[in-house]
Amino acid sequence: MNSPASAAPAAPAAPAFSHRDSSRAEFWNERFASAFMPWDAAGVPRALREFVASEAKPQATLIPGCGAAYEAAWLDAQQWPVRAIDFSPVAVAQAKAQLGDRAALVEEADFFAYTPPFAIDLIYERAFLCALPRTLWQDYARRVAQLLPSGARLAGFFFLRETPKGPPFGIAPDALDALLTQDFICEVNQPVDAADSVPVFAGAEHWMVWRRR
Repeated sequence: MNSPASAAPAAPAAPAFSHRDSSRAEFWNERFASAFMPWDAAGVPRALREFVASEAKPQATLIPGCGAAYEAAWLDAQQWPVRAIDFSPVAVAQAKAQLGDRAALVEEADFFAYTPPFAIDLIYERAFLCALPRTLWQDYARRVAQLLPSGARLAGFFFLRETPKGPPFGIAPDALDALLTQDFICEVNQPVDAADSVPVFAGAEHWMVWRRR
């Protein structure tokens, strides 16, 4: 058993929200408007920086469920073509305000119906799959497979801890394998250091790279 000193910090208590269905934009509008965002890392994680540094050339990237879109601005600064989307208008407005001259990188859009304006090489995942109700996970797997051509990649952070409720809705490793291995091969699976995570995911985030078959 972990001692109190070694236990992960508790996530902040949620205010009393009207909306409890995370498949609806209203759910996220309330949380962004109230600045209740325990999933927000407030920056660009080291694992992404290292991944980008290891690439021989820029990869055209889509970021679904982008939230504050820190990564979109940073990728654009690295000369990577990037488009970030979120279906919460409040999240999009906040992201655009934060990105300033790069505001056009962010669009209000539904991932399940969205077609990027350019061919993509990479879908970047962070706190999007675990934000979706489990009833939408198969739709997520189908959509990423539809958007990515053979050889392209789904890369990012996956919350590998099964949770009784959410969001975040954690997923067991074997369940993630079952969800993705029909269309993808896992090439990288590395635990994320606590310093590169946030308390709500600490100890259960993995940096993973999945290549489209």
